[in-house]
This record gives sequence, structure tokens and C-alpha cells, in this order.
Amino acid sequence: MSSMVRENRAEGPDLVPYDDDSRTRYRAHGWWSGKTLPAELEHAAREHAGRPALVTPEGTWTYERLFGEARAFAAGFAGQAGARPGDAVMFQMGNVAETVVAYLGCLLAGTRPVCTLPQHGVREVGLLAEHTGARFLISQADFRDGRLLDQARQLRARGSVETVVVARGDAPSGGHSYDGIVAAGRRGGGDPLPCTTVPPDDIAVFQLSGGTTGLPKIAPRLHEEYAYNSRVWAEAMGYGPESRLLYRLPIMHNAGLSLAVQPAVLAGSCLVLAPSAEITGLLDLVEEHRPDILPLVPPALAIRLLESPEARRTDLSCVRDFVVGGQKLPAEIAERLRDELGIRVRQMFGMAEGMFMLTPSKAAEEVRHHTVGTPIAPGDEVRILQPGGEDEVEDGEIGEFAARGPYTIRGYYRAPEHNRNSFTADGFYRSGDLARRHVTADGVYYSIEGRIKDVINRGVEKIHAEEIEELIVQHPSVSFAALVAMPDPVLGEKGCAYLVLEPGTEPLTVNTLGEHLLGLGVARYKLPERVEIVDTLPLTNVGKVSKKTLRGDIERKLTEETGESR
Repeated sequence: MSSMVRENRAEGPDLVPYDDDSRTRYRAHGWWSGKTLPAELEHAAREHAGRPALVTPEGTWTYERLFGEARAFAAGFAGQAGARPGDAVMFQMGNVAETVVAYLGCLLAGTRPVCTLPQHGVREVGLLAEHTGARFLISQADFRDGRLLDQARQLRARGSVETVVVARGDAPSGGHSYDGIVAAGRRGGGDPLPCTTVPPDDIAVFQLSGGTTGLPKIAPRLHEEYAYNSRVWAEAMGYGPESRLLYRLPIMHNAGLSLAVQPAVLAGSCLVLAPSAEITGLLDLVEEHRPDILPLVPPALAIRLLESPEARRTDLSCVRDFVVGGQKLPAEIAERLRDELGIRVRQMFGMAEGMFMLTPSKAAEEVRHHTVGTPIAPGDEVRILQPGGEDEVEDGEIGEFAARGPYTIRGYYRAPEHNRNSFTADGFYRSGDLARRHVTADGVYYSIEGRIKDVINRGVEKIHAEEIEELIVQHPSVSFAALVAMPDPVLGEKGCAYLVLEPGTEPLTVNTLGEHLLGLGVARYKLPERVEIVDTLPLTNVGKVSKKTLRGDIERKLTEETGESR
């Protein structure tokens, strides 16, 4: 085994646990069940065995068929591929049935899925594999241009992972095919699955917090808290056996699992999985399957719907819950969705670390259009803190959003430095988001007003500026670099790179800078989409780069170029 591939059994200081008082209280209230996540999912699947569970372009899966194949994958993964309880398993797959089966199968095998995105490059996946000690990578050979299979080969050759499992294509030498794993599991008979030996307070899933830097921030989601997260979301949304959810974002993401896959199973609902974000295909699925819930719609997609002539010809009356999240939705967009497409908007706020908020279904438009609502669970606790401190601000004032509760993590995995800065002394997670508490006659609601973190929100993807800056300055022509957000009417924000060059070098362009970053294995969505060459970077009074000045500069330039007010 490569030195980069580590055993991942003893948690010790690598995992910050919930304290005993919290565990006792959460179980006493019935929020934590004392059961593992796969146990809860399997119980629900047995109750709804004959009902439709999953719809993909290839067909419809009943709960009995879906979990039958997941059990076969789990048995084959353990028996043929040698997976053991506690092993971390990297995922690089799109929205296909095999992804759902493999995810459920990994849980049933007692292994821990690591939820990378198919957009991630070799660098990101390699860092995460090293951090989690992953032995396995599950890849989809036919994803778009087929690059995921090439990445899988590179990651195995580098020793980042030991074994590759490939769906929808041939496995590389020494790897396994998805079909072969399932077939081996079916031949193996009915032996108890490894998940029966996993404690309910152990790690179930590794979720990625926004993006990766030199030191990844990984949220370890525990079995019974992650199950509760999904169960309480299903309750808040009113999921039931007659519900049909349409989901179009990457399924191997915290939102995909805890807003769609897991709550749908726990409620016996049917999940319609969109293979891509393409508007016409999405509208075709609405016409064909008549979903009543779209559980997470990015503002960018909402804008594209308004711009689409097909949307005006599509009967959207089946959609009772159109939930927008990922970034702040302008109130005028919510009003246009109502007036032009007949869509009634609700907003939500969520994070890989736990806490979800949602506007109540019966709330007035003032609440649904201007806030993200209230926490979804009775045990959720929220504080709005003075940024950098632990004192709370007055109601109505802007401060840092901090959360604690029965499904909010108490610490990142193997990250003591991050944990010192990201949690209060009594365990509240500092989100880095700026928020405001609104106390009204109808209740208490929250709005998200921006962020403290140096993160660019490009649609639903988050780009950590520090990560990209560290890679930009590896270019021999660059002395200093600063990456800042510039406004974009569709995606919300895009990245603009300010560069100070070495004397006598040729100016970098968006294309040449992009080639440099792609050569380092960076995901394409993280590439800067504008380059500004400057003599010096502006500094604050304490000698740090003034990104506020740079953001103001690019906003001014965009305004001058378009002749519009932003």
C-alpha cells in the first residue's frame, strides 16, 4: 500500500465528538435514534418496497430493486474488492442510478463515502484522498468527455488511492467494474452486511466544506446525526409516499444527499434525477414526471428559467415547493417567478457542517422573498455574533451566523487549526456568513447578508481564493496575486485575478492563466474569468492586501464597461 494511503480506524483526536450531555439529550428527545444511517434507510425501503424510489433516463427503480442492488454492491465491494468497515471511498460520479446504488452500497458495507464532485480535478481529489486515508475511488467512465476515468488512472498511478471501481465502462488494470462488483455480491448469498458492526455515533460520510485548500476542511457526518438531518428536512418539507422530487445538482454533495436522496428514502418518496442542469431537459422532466418539489434551485437556474421561452410553454402548476438556495435570491427575481411563471418561492440556507434553515410554507411573501426562514429542527441553536468575538449582536444588527445542534458538527476531521478558529468555546460553529435576526409579530426569521470568509460563490460552487492564489504564484511570471469576486448577473459571482508580474515578462491572459492552473490539476470551475495586470496590490493599514479595494475596482470597471448600475 502507498504511504499516501492510510488506515482509518482509530479516531482519537482526529474526530471532535459530541459531548455526553448532548448525546443523551438528543436521544432522549428522539432526535437521535441509536441506529445507523443505513439501518434507517433500509427500514424505510422495506416499508415502501413496491413503490417507485428513483427515476433516471434509463427507467424507474422500485425501493425493492434499488436496495437489492445496493445490498449486492455492498457484498461484492467487501468480498471482491476487499472493502472493510471504516474505509474511506472517494466518489467521482454524475447523476446516474449507479451513483445512488454505489452510495447506498458503501453505507451498507460500513465504508465512508467521501463526497467529491465530478468537477474536481486530480489535485483536489488527491488532497482529499490523502486527508481521509482513502483506499478506493469509484468513477464513472462515460461522464461527459470521459475525463474522470483518466483522472482515476492518474490518481491510482500516484498512489492517491489503491483500488478503482468503474461504472459504465472498463476498469483499468487492477481495478473492478461496477457490474462485476454487483454480480459478485449476488453470487455471495445472504451473509450479514458489514454495516451491522458499525456504531451509530461513528462517521458515516465525509462531506467537503465548500472547496479545498492546502489543508482540506472535511465535515465528518455521523450516522445518527446525518440520519436525523435528512429526517427532519423531510418533515419540514412535507415529503411523503406521494411526493415526487426533481433534483438537478450533483447528487454526491451534501445538498444532494441530505435534501434529496436520504430524505426521499426515509419518507418513501420518488426521486427524479436530472442528468444535467440543461434547462430544456429539466423542463422535459417536469412535463413527463410532474414533480411537486424542487428541493434546491440555485438563483442562477431561476434566472435561466425566466430567460427560457420553453419555461413559458411548460405547465409548472405541479410544483408546490420551489426552494431556492445556494446564495441570496434577489427579491425582484422571486417576484418575477411569481408573476411570469406562477412559481411560489421558498428560500433555504444550508451547509455541509449541518444547520439548515427554511422559510415556512405558509409564510407571507415578505418572509419568503427576503429571508431564509428559521432552523428546521427544535434542537437547533443560532447565535449572531460580533465577527471575531463571542458576544451576540442586537436583534436587527448584522453579525456572524453561528450554529449548534443535533446535526451540526462539533469539529472538522483531522483539522485542529481549523477547529480553533471555526468554533466557539461552547461548540457553536462559526459559519463565516454574515446574517441578521428579524424579530416580527409572526416569529423570528434570519437573512444572510454576505460573508466574512474569502470565498467566491460561483453559482452553487465555492472557490477558496487562497487556494487559487497559491497556485497562480507558482507561474514564473507572477510575483503577487489576489483573487476577488466580481459580480455576475447569472452566477452571482465570478473570479477576477489581480496580478503583479515579474519585470520583463509577457502579460498573462485568462487563457494562459487557465492553462497554467489546469496543468496543476485545478477544477475548471475555479479558473479566474478575468485578469487585471497591476503594478502593485493595495494594502490595508495592517499590511494585508485590501480585497475590498480590489472588489470596488472591478465593480467600477464593469459598470463603466456595461453602462449599467450594479
